Amino acid sequence: MKKTLSIFRIMLIAFAAVVIGLKLYSWNAETLVGNAMPMPFGYGSAVVLSGSMETELSVNDLIIVHEEDDYKIGDIVVYQESSYLVVHRIIDIDGDMVTTKGDANNTADEPINKKNIKGMVVKSIPFIGVIVNFLKSGFGIVLIIAVAFLIPEMSFRRKKEQDNKDIEAIKEEIRRLKGISKNSFD
Repeated sequence: MKKTLSIFRIMLIAFAAVVIGLKLYSWNAETLVGNAMPMPFGYGSAVVLSGSMETELSVNDLIIVHEEDDYKIGDIVVYQESSYLVVHRIIDIDGDMVTTKGDANNTADEPINKKNIKGMVVKSIPFIGVIVNFLKSGFGIVLIIAVAFLIPEMSFRRKKEQDNKDIEAIKEEIRRLKGISKNSFD
């Protein structure tokens, strides 16, 4: 039981460390380098903020993006324009220039260079973006850290209280036995 609690504490602390590390990595990439979507290990994620890709993607969908070597017409890609991300479908490719368009939009975007494409959307998870955005907020980070430290602390205190009750029960039994043995010798 004690070993399980220790492993649980270690896992929670490791989780908090990973979340903090990823947050620092993202902050560094976004703030200092100007990279709106860091892609560690060739993968990134983002939350859909507009309805330009309805019905394929909706606001607050979490998208998983993978870097690709090449793209084709019909791929849904994410590219960076200034400091923000655009998620649209490729409708034309002319050499290194790519034209995209949101499925719900009437007009195509200005052509972009392929090097501006972060990657292709490989998975979308509906409505999870609300949770992701909350967890990425300052309050969300503080909450994760607090939970990662409070849960193990609470389980440690509960275990300590139970141990103290067990010790008191043993002491009481010893007192009772001493009282019986003392009376039996008189």
